[in-house]
Amino acid sequence: MNGTYTGPIFVAAIAFFILAFLIWIPWLIYTYRKYGFLSISKTIIVFSFVFYFLTALFLVLLPLPETTNTCAFQKPGTQFFNLRPFQFVQDILYKTDITLKNPSTWVTIIKQPAFYQAFFNFLLLMPFGVYLRYFLKERKYWKRAFLFGLGLTLFYEVTQVTGIYGIYNCPYRIFDVDDLLLNSVGSLLGFFAAPVIWALFPKHTDVIKYGQEIIAQNGVRPLQILLAVIVDFALISMGNTALSFLTIPQFFIQTALYLLIFAIIPLLLGGETLGMKLLKIRLVDESAEVFSAVGIIRRFVAIYSTYLVFKGLNVMSNIELNMDSPFYVYQVFISLGSFILLTILVLVLAIHVLRFFLGRGKHRLYFDVVGKCVVKRK
Repeated sequence: MNGTYTGPIFVAAIAFFILAFLIWIPWLIYTYRKYGFLSISKTIIVFSFVFYFLTALFLVLLPLPETTNTCAFQKPGTQFFNLRPFQFVQDILYKTDITLKNPSTWVTIIKQPAFYQAFFNFLLLMPFGVYLRYFLKERKYWKRAFLFGLGLTLFYEVTQVTGIYGIYNCPYRIFDVDDLLLNSVGSLLGFFAAPVIWALFPKHTDVIKYGQEIIAQNGVRPLQILLAVIVDFALISMGNTALSFLTIPQFFIQTALYLLIFAIIPLLLGGETLGMKLLKIRLVDESAEVFSAVGIIRRFVAIYSTYLVFKGLNVMSNIELNMDSPFYVYQVFISLGSFILLTILVLVLAIHVLRFFLGRGKHRLYFDVVGKCVVKRK
């Protein structure tokens, strides 16, 4: 495989990792809302589809011309369309001495560059057909699969012939009806061959059934709880950024946001923060399993106290005095001690969260313990 293919695949891999990083949290939220647990098989299928789609797109579009003025490099009368079906057959047979009665001459076909071009176009959308079979499920939808494959390859061809919709003033690749034919047939063949591959993965109905069993047990996974906490803290961060234009000291803005997210909203929503509402879970009293306003307040105090400790240690670790100051020596010890305490606190919290995550529901987050709360499904 030469750089013509490895280059676009490498770019697709980079784009995939960036995109996967951006959609990972939304995907987790979606899968917990829909199934009640993180389905590894679903995750592999969806993220592999994203990688495949990016790879196919970049294989079609890359490498890009070095200038947008592609017309300057086109000869007069350059044809940007091939509307003759099966032209690729003539291109493959060009300058080949094939005798139908002599099979030994047939091998010359696969030595032609035109053969590799046609074979690549045939294979390009075959995985797309495999994924379509997973999403459409039934074999009777093969016509839809064919139309989806045709639509995707038409999108590719139009994108190329329009110079990526006007970015380049002339097409840098031609619109080829043979590409439409080969891509669509490849997609359809992948659709029919898909059961061989999907037999290795759990059925969609099995995933739903397992999720229903978890919901029936009223079980809440640690990752689901952590996601809700992450969403809540992300909302505080976004709110702090959005309100940064105010002349109010940042400390008071953050205090108001902590009070809103972890106290006022869950009190109004009956034990749900916005993150919990998104994940379909709520806080209840650990003994009576009903909403407890006192528990919400205690939980908020535990969270906000942690914020105050971090804020205070951060302020003390950043104290700066002139070296001529009689208090400079004390400032050095205070800053160093504050930094060490911050590091220890971060490590303790990291270990606590890891213990909670790996505990399979045996442990609770410290602020839930302080609040005497447990997390339940709605």
